[in-house]
Formats: sequence, C-alpha cells, structure tokens
Amino acid sequence: MNTKDKKQKKLFVTGIGTEVGKTVCSAVLIKYFNADYWKPVQSGDLDFSDSMKIKNWVGENTICHPETYRFQLAASPHQSAKEEGVIIDLNEFKIPETQNNLIIEGAGGLMVPLNDKEYIIDLIEKLNIPVGLVVRNYLGCINHTLLSIIALNQRKIKLQYLILNGNFPSDTKRIICKNIQLETKIIRIPDIENITKENIENITKQLENR
Repeated sequence: MNTKDKKQKKLFVTGIGTEVGKTVCSAVLIKYFNADYWKPVQSGDLDFSDSMKIKNWVGENTICHPETYRFQLAASPHQSAKEEGVIIDLNEFKIPETQNNLIIEGAGGLMVPLNDKEYIIDLIEKLNIPVGLVVRNYLGCINHTLLSIIALNQRKIKLQYLILNGNFPSDTKRIICKNIQLETKIIRIPDIENITKENIENITKQLENR
C-alpha cells in the first residue's frame, strides 16, 4: 500500500470467521486512510464495544458513528436480537453521512445471520461497497477463505483487499493468494502482541512505507 485514493473510500471489513482480528485490522485501516468507523451491529460487550476499542486504539478524535443495532447478548446477531424481542430489518441500515473515508466492520463472517432469512453478505450487497476480507492462519483457514471468496464472487461483490493478519506458512499463503483476482490488493498486517495506540500507529507507518 503505497498510494492513497483521493476520492472517498468506503470499505466493509469482514472476516473468514470470528476472532480473526477484524477490529484490529479496522483500526489500522482507519489510521491509514484517516477514516471514520461504523459498526452496524454490536452483539455483546456493550461496556467495551468495538467502537470503544477503536477510539482506544486509534484516538479519541476518531469519529465512530452510532450502531444501528446494539444487543446485550454476545452471540450471533439474530440470536441476540431475538433475546430482546427484536427482528433485525435490513432496511434500517443506512450508511452514515460523512465526507471522510469510512471503514465499516461486520460481525463474524459473511454467513452470520442477521435474521432468519438474511446474512452479513446480504447487508454488504445492500450497502453496495467493496470488501476487505480479514484472514488469520489456523487449521481450516484455507477452506474458510476460499469459500468466502466464492461467496463474494457469486454475489459480484468486489473484494478490494485481502488482509493477511499475522504470520502465514508460505504454502498456505500461496494457495490463498492464487485464488484472488488480479485487481484485489493484498495487505499484510503483522502480529501485534500488545494492542496499543502506539503499536497501531507503528503498523500503519509500515504500510505507508511499502
């Protein structure tokens, strides 16, 4: 990543599963692109939500737009919503109005259900913006990554960035990278042992110098 697009950038950050580092990667991207942040659905951790983590890791001046839905239960959004007698309505999601770049972070992976019929991938399709897919190395990550790429291709959703979060065996990285389209850019984010504002800033500087 050695150039910044001068026109407004909107990117939906999703992952190949849960706990792959979407929020950390979002923090790096927010810092790099000087972007706002929006988490459409927050399930659980309301005392230390992803928006609160972003402010902690990027800076208090970071603009975090309000979540459309916030639920107490740390579970799949459709289950969290049901616990509170709510049905998530895709029509309620509106991209925040801003002149700044915008990083949107989903919940879990593409096929995480929002209700009994619609999934995160349906929300991405409705918002009609490109995707940054976060991948982390674990046994099964190749399968999960390729299935996610296939799902995006079937919906004709642009995979703008493949985000490799952490260290990867060369054989794993080779198989994953050969299955993306030529226009998809690869971002490599090293492991961060302690997630701090300083470490996020250092990682961002590494991206800027590539």
